[in-house]
Formats: sequence, C-alpha cells, structure tokens
Amino acid sequence: MQQDRIPLGTAFMLGFCAAAPLIDVCSKLAAQTLPVGEITLARFAVQAALMAPIVLAMGQSLHLRGRALKLTLIRAAVSIFATYCFVAAVREMPIADALAIVFVEPFIILGLGWLLFGEQVGPRRIAASGVGFCGALLVIQPSFAEFGAVALFPLGTAVGFALYILVTRRLAPLQHPVEMQFHTAMAAVLIWAPVLWVTSDLGLPDLTLLRPEGIAWGWLFGVGAAATFSHVLMSFGLRLAPAATLAPLHYLEIVSSATLGYLVFGNFPNALTWVGIAVIVASGLYVIHRERLAARHPAPVPEPPLPAPPPAASPASAAP
Repeated sequence: MQQDRIPLGTAFMLGFCAAAPLIDVCSKLAAQTLPVGEITLARFAVQAALMAPIVLAMGQSLHLRGRALKLTLIRAAVSIFATYCFVAAVREMPIADALAIVFVEPFIILGLGWLLFGEQVGPRRIAASGVGFCGALLVIQPSFAEFGAVALFPLGTAVGFALYILVTRRLAPLQHPVEMQFHTAMAAVLIWAPVLWVTSDLGLPDLTLLRPEGIAWGWLFGVGAAATFSHVLMSFGLRLAPAATLAPLHYLEIVSSATLGYLVFGNFPNALTWVGIAVIVASGLYVIHRERLAARHPAPVPEPPLPAPPPAASPASAAP
C-alpha cells in the first residue's frame, strides 16, 4: 500500500459519509406513499441497472459460480433484511436516531465473529461492546416511548449489516468490489421480487407492489442511485487505504444524517440521543483501536509439541 494513496482513500470515504444519508432521505420520502418492500426492491433494481454498464466497461464478469455464488446469495439476503428494517425505521423515526442505533454493528460483528468463526475477542473489546449497547439504549428508550416497536428495527439492520460485513470479508478475495456490488444487487432482485409477487396477494401492506405516482418515481430512483454512488465510493476508498484507517471516519455519517434530517424533515436529535450517540461512537472507536492493535500484533501461534521419544527397549526386546 503506497502511503500517498491514503489521502485519496480518505477522500472517497468522506464522500461516502456525505452521500450515504441520501439513501435514507429518499427512502423516508418514498415511504410516505409506497410500501417498504417496494422501496427495498427499488434500491437493488436501480443499483443493478446502474452497475451493469460499469461492470461491462471494466471487463468484469457477469457470471458467478461455486463459492462466490453461494456467498453472493447470502450477502444479498442479509442486505435485503438490513435494508427493509432500516426503511421501516426511518419511515417513522428521525434518520439520525435510527442510524445511531445501527452503529452498534461493530459490537455485533465481534459477537458473531466469535460465535460463527471462532475469532478471538478480548475482555476489553467485550467491555467496550457492553458500553456501546448502553449507549444504544439511551437512543432506543425515548424512541421506543415515542414510536413503539419500530425503534427496534434499526437493531435488525445492525444485525443484518454485521452479517453483510462478515460475508463480504470472505467474498472480497473472490471478486472485484464493483463486480461484487452488481452481483449482490442482481441476486437481491432475483430473491426479493418473487417474494413481493407472492405476498402482494396476501393483503400485507408493507409487502406489496403499488404503482408509483409523480415524484415518487424520483424518490425510488434516488434510493438506488444514492446507494450505488455511495457504495462505489466506499469500495474504491477501501482499495486505496486500509480499512483500519477508514473505519473511524464512518461515524461522520451521523453528522451528515443529522444535518439532512434537520434540513429536509425538521428533525434534530435531542440531548439524550446525542449522549447515546457519543457513547456509541466512543465505544466503537475503542473497538476499532483494539482491532488495529490485534491486526498489528497478532497472537503468536503456538508451536506444535515435539514428537515423543520412542519407548526404551525392554531387556527382552533388546536380546538378540
């Protein structure tokens, strides 16, 4: 990694933090007239359509097979779940409040990495995770009192996104980041469109398809376009700079989310929410710091024991 590429990678990550909240703004505006499931489908359909010519222009493959196909399907499924939960949350909640709860995701990654993959988690990171969840409760408590069970949807997004990151770690060596974004979006469309086609006849208001009218078409396109643009920025940022360098910058998304939420919807987090945000961010930064140390000084691999010496010959076996 060349040192002079890190500033460019940082610039891409800052661009992601500025652009990503536009997904939430367009989702919240679209959710005023359209079902959550349809907005979720539009997010992936527009992304697939926009990414296809980019993939072709870069000479990337449009085909998947073997382990890459399996991981892409899993990545698409958890991405659908995370997106659905967040759209359902921001339809009712302020964007910054919902995003603050989602930022417990680094702590969930630690737990899932330990449970699913046997990754080592030290007591300091466990303690930081506990503090981070306490910060999330500071945000959830007033939100739950005002919005009810909807305030729990961002926790679903956090779990889904944590799984998304863990799967991405294993898929990254097999695919180019741009190719990965296209295939995940296509897989999500192929999974989610048939689900909505079936559930549309069941009378479930959030799992149906309605014809958008007027500006609603623009909001749906905006969801997918903002998702495409922001995630491409993040993908290139991670190719130019180490993830450990860029990870702390992700918390700046809270600032842009709060700003857009206030400018577009007049929502601004209250004092208790800001305290919870500060606790979550501080705990998350500490976890990232511990991850850096763990990557820089990995635990030594124990040497295998020396083979046992052969048993001494008994007097009887030693006799000619």
